[in-house]
Amino acid sequence: QVQLVESGGGLVQPGGSLRLSCAASGRIFSISAMGWYRQAPGKERELVAAIASGGRTNYGDSVKGRFTISRDNAKNTVYLQMNSLKPEDTAVYYCNTEGTYYSGYYFHHWGQGTQVTVSS
Repeated sequence: QVQLVESGGGLVQPGGSLRLSCAASGRIFSISAMGWYRQAPGKERELVAAIASGGRTNYGDSVKGRFTISRDNAKNTVYLQMNSLKPEDTAVYYCNTEGTYYSGYYFHHWGQGTQVTVSS
C-alpha cells in the first residue's frame, strides 16, 4: 500500500504563490511518475503537471510558464510551485503517483486532495 501525504494548499490572492508538496511512503521499489491534477466544481479532473523519474516534465496548457513541478527522488516527494495564481486556478489539487512495489507489482495511487482557492 502507498500512502500519499499532500500539503501546501490554502487561500491566496490573485497574483500570489503557493507551493504544494506530496510525499509517498510504503514498500515502494521505484516511482516512475508523479504529478498533480486538479478538479474545479462542475468540471472534469485535468492534468496540471507531471514529472517522470528521469526529470521529463509535462504541463497543462493553462499553467505553462506559471507553475513548476519538481521531485526529490530520494524522498519520493513531488513539489508544485505555483506562481501568478489566477482565480481560475481555484480547485482541489490531487497528487498522483505510479510505480512498482518491492514485490514487483505495479501501483497507481491518488492523494486525498488539497484545496487551493485564489480570491481577493
